[in-house]
Amino acid sequence: MKFDVLTLFPAFFESPLQAGVLGKALEKQLFHMAIHNLRGWAEAPHFVVDDAPYGGGGGMVMKPEPIRRALDAIRREAPRSRLLLMTPQGRAFRQRDAVGLSREEGLILLCGRYEGIDERVRAWVDDEYSIGDYVLTGGEYAALVIIDAVARLLPGVLGNELSAGEDSFGDGLLEYPHYTRPAEFDGIRVPEVLQSGNHAEIARWRRRERLRRTLERRPELLDEAALSTGDRRLLAELRNRPEEKKE
Repeated sequence: MKFDVLTLFPAFFESPLQAGVLGKALEKQLFHMAIHNLRGWAEAPHFVVDDAPYGGGGGMVMKPEPIRRALDAIRREAPRSRLLLMTPQGRAFRQRDAVGLSREEGLILLCGRYEGIDERVRAWVDDEYSIGDYVLTGGEYAALVIIDAVARLLPGVLGNELSAGEDSFGDGLLEYPHYTRPAEFDGIRVPEVLQSGNHAEIARWRRRERLRRTLERRPELLDEAALSTGDRRLLAELRNRPEEKKE
C-alpha cells in the first residue's frame, strides 16, 4: 500500500514516520509514503494556497486549484487510491474503518487547515473522517492517526501477527488487562489463572475481562460487538454482580 499525504506542512510528518513500528516498516518497504507540499501546485510567484471566504467571516479557506492539480498529478500514478479528507465534520473514525482501508491499494489523505477547504473540493473526496469531537489546528494530526491505525494492520508491520486481532476494538470489545514480572508489585499480585499454564482457563479469563472492561468503560460498544451465547451469559453474570472484585 502507498499513502499519499497532501499538506501545507510536510515537516510535520518527518519524526513520527521515522520512529517505532512505522519507521521500521518503511525501512523494510512494507508500505510506502509520499508527503506532498500543496504549495508546490500553487501559482508563482507567491504560491498562495488560501483566500478570504465569500460572504466574509474570520479566517482563510484553502483554495481548490492547488488541491485539484495535486490530485490530478497523484492519480496519474495511483488511479485507484482512495481520497480521504481530514475534517471535524467527517464521520468518526473507527477500528472497522481502519480494517476496511487496510485493504485498499492506496490512500490519499488531504489535510485541511485554517477554516477548512473550499466546499467544491468535497465533490472529489471519497470519504471524510474525524478522530474526535474537537477541533485541531490542522488535519495532519488526524492523518497520522489514520496512517498508524491502517499501516499496523498490513502484513508484516507488527512483529506478532496475533496482536492486531486481540487489540481493543478488534472485535468490538476493549482489550483485557496485561501483566508481566514480578508476580507481585506494590501489594498487587498477578491473577493466579495467568500463572496456571491452563490455556483454556486463561482464554476464558481474558474474554471475561474484555467483557467486564467494556461493560464498565464503554458499554455502548456492546450493542454492536460480535457476542456469542457464552459472552451474553458472562455479561449477565457481570451485570448481576457489579460489586464482584477482579480475580
